[in-house]
Amino acid sequence: MSELYEIKEEQEKVILVAVSENDNDDTEESLDELMELVDTAGAVTVGRITQNREKIHPGTYVGKGKIEEIRLLIEQLGATGIICDDELSPAQLRNLEDALQAKVMDRTMIILDIFAQHASTREGKIQVELAQLKYRATRLIGMRNSLSRLGGGIGTRGPGEKKLEIDRRLIKDRIAQLNRELDDIKRNREVARSLRMKNPIPVVAIVGYTNAGKSTLLNRLTEADVLEANMLFATLDPTTRNLSLESGQQVLLTDTVGFIRKLPHHLIDAFRSTLEEAKYADIIIHVVDASNPQAYKQMHIVYETLKKLQVTDKTVITVFNKQDLVQEEEPMKDLKADKTVKISAKQGVGVVELLDIIEEVLREAKVLIEHIFSYQEAGSIQLIRKYGQLLEEEYQEGGIFVKAYVPKDIANQIVWSKQS
Repeated sequence: MSELYEIKEEQEKVILVAVSENDNDDTEESLDELMELVDTAGAVTVGRITQNREKIHPGTYVGKGKIEEIRLLIEQLGATGIICDDELSPAQLRNLEDALQAKVMDRTMIILDIFAQHASTREGKIQVELAQLKYRATRLIGMRNSLSRLGGGIGTRGPGEKKLEIDRRLIKDRIAQLNRELDDIKRNREVARSLRMKNPIPVVAIVGYTNAGKSTLLNRLTEADVLEANMLFATLDPTTRNLSLESGQQVLLTDTVGFIRKLPHHLIDAFRSTLEEAKYADIIIHVVDASNPQAYKQMHIVYETLKKLQVTDKTVITVFNKQDLVQEEEPMKDLKADKTVKISAKQGVGVVELLDIIEEVLREAKVLIEHIFSYQEAGSIQLIRKYGQLLEEEYQEGGIFVKAYVPKDIANQIVWSKQS
């Protein structure tokens, strides 16, 4: 009887490298996060090195002495390469590879790699490939010798297992083609948005730092069956689901891609149409992992990213999630939020309170009407049920008395037009 051998792809071993430019920066926390990213990408971190410098070295990222220290550590630990915690310039990438004779990657490469693994829809795959091509197009000069050393593994994957062409002209043509395809998708998205705006069902966008629990919350509220996993960027493609509140009010709940510190600008550009779902929402639900020691820093990064996307003047409900894991007794605060609530989306704790707050915010954007509709106008009451909150409904001899909260444009449509 012949023996069966299980063939496994050798796991890459990497050393993390960072530069700390002042004593008060968050280099160590950023390296902790990079370690999580590496784990999500499928490699293992075997060491980490930080250099204190006034400025990042323009030619080699770290200084000459530190390069020798890294080279010796690679030999000692049997590492296959290094990952720098900042985006490297083409010169830095080339010089480090020449000096170390090992695979050199940066934070952007790892994030793009994770996105490539997790993109499942056509739009997601196009966006990721576009971001990868734009990133690599600027790094082709001087990379030809090192590309043969890269082989496969993390930092080199493309969406849909495609091999990216190295030739600059082919990359330029491919970028143009992908941009055309993305423009078509963007036009379709804008048509869908314009239809939604004509149809006054409120849109609620869920935003937050990656792995804060956005997908878990969406699943808890709508049974959306979106992947939940304790990893960074577990879900990438946006999901929109209908949610019926207790009053009968319908809302559209949209999940968005997670934010992260040093989010590559290539990704922000490529995913702009997806991220802008928040821009056109009526309410923003900002999900925060309250159990994370870096929660306040993560909140700041989310608000900064929203600012870059010009998402302003929105009602923000901040959800302090993962209360089942919180050990600190001091309650968290978000002074930028309009409302806050503590929940555990996984356990279902606090979800009713969140739904009540959504109802309250929506009601504040409505007007109270008291009106008698003739029996021929009964269809208007269906509009109120769908878009508003019906408080009283009484069938009288002269018609149907209704007391309800409704959006202002609906109020104008069904009541004031009848009085003119």
